[in-house]
Amino acid sequence: MKKFIAGKTMDEWLNDLALLKDIINYKEILWINPDNKHLNKRQKNIAKKIIEAEETLERFIPYIKKVFPEIKDGIIESSLIKVEKMKGFIEEYFKQEIRGDIYLKCDNNLPIAGSIKARGGIYEVLKHAEELALQHNLLRKTDNYAKLANNNFREFFSKYQIAVGSTGNLGLSIGIMGSQLGLKTTVHMSADAKEWKKELLRKKGVNVIEYRSDYSKAIIEGRRESTMNNKCYFIDDEKSLDLFMGYALAAKRLKKQLDKMNIKVNKRNPLFVYLPCGVGGAPGGITFGLKNIYRENVHCFFVEPTHAPSMLLGLMTEKHNKVSVQDFGIDNITEADGLAVGKPSGFIGKEFSNLINGVFTVNDKNLFVMLNSLKKYEDIFMEPSAQAGFIGPLRLYKLNTGKAYINKYKIKNINHIIWGTGGLLVPQIEKEKYYINSEIYL
Repeated sequence: MKKFIAGKTMDEWLNDLALLKDIINYKEILWINPDNKHLNKRQKNIAKKIIEAEETLERFIPYIKKVFPEIKDGIIESSLIKVEKMKGFIEEYFKQEIRGDIYLKCDNNLPIAGSIKARGGIYEVLKHAEELALQHNLLRKTDNYAKLANNNFREFFSKYQIAVGSTGNLGLSIGIMGSQLGLKTTVHMSADAKEWKKELLRKKGVNVIEYRSDYSKAIIEGRRESTMNNKCYFIDDEKSLDLFMGYALAAKRLKKQLDKMNIKVNKRNPLFVYLPCGVGGAPGGITFGLKNIYRENVHCFFVEPTHAPSMLLGLMTEKHNKVSVQDFGIDNITEADGLAVGKPSGFIGKEFSNLINGVFTVNDKNLFVMLNSLKKYEDIFMEPSAQAGFIGPLRLYKLNTGKAYINKYKIKNINHIIWGTGGLLVPQIEKEKYYINSEIYL
């Protein structure tokens, strides 16, 4: 009996999708989205919520400064730096010239949680805490939110719970902030989540529930358990609009940095952004924010491991979260644990696929080559997952598909931004393991 995947046999899918054979053979590819379009009317209306997210986080500045005094301005933000030496290494190692400057958006160093997930995760936790306090007349939006650090608020929040399903970094951001506020927090973690992340959460007083399966199982069980408790709020990485807006706000922050650095973004000088993708929430939100500001002058590409191309398959088949990498015989086993997702977010795929310019895939070998070289040439550490974006500019100029894309838009002057995702909280012993592993590939 033939196996059917979302209504078609494997042979039918292979016949319909030219790149599928390479994908199931774990080859690095570039897929260009044939349905890429500008923001539609509905998306433009949703964009108004980015302002709400910005205002909410501004109200929490006094609180952040009080409980995290190392963040002197109370703003959770990362730097944008040019990585000329890393660019030079990539060009020499892969024998390919890359036109334009390469910048690194250092979300690997975001305060509190040390990853891109700090943007969405911390925002949604704070927004939920604010709503609870407002509903019980314990807080007004005109108050100094530093008062939320007082014991009476921690006692109040301890009556409520939050939960999340995570491969690691989202769990850290929600666990750390939830615990700081006093909320009882549970993180449902997939089998690929690193042990040190689980231990760090437990030390913060977070309840960690482990699963032998992948991310999809963790989030399903997290949702199920949360529905059984009316005082438990589930933060859903697959379909949360609040998480999405927390990520989208990054675009406004990035624009300020680009303006300060006198980096112009227009038709003659487009911005190419390469975003590591797991379930799709973080890269989807950032893409949405960037498209809202720069429209057709920003080109956003997601990057996934060759062994976990869930968003790519969802977009190509147009079945989104109705198909998994396992359906196509792909194992979902990768050292890029933050990107090891079998099924993508249906919310991102269905509602915002028109904004994604394309998807690259990268193998684990190249993740480790980048990890070792980024440390050697720029003295920067990032997790393997966070290295994914570096493959983008390289493949854009090396692959015929990428060359055709550049020629289509008659692009000459490009500023490339590699979006870092995680690294700050990684223990030194774990870093050393990564470096040892990377030596195998060099």
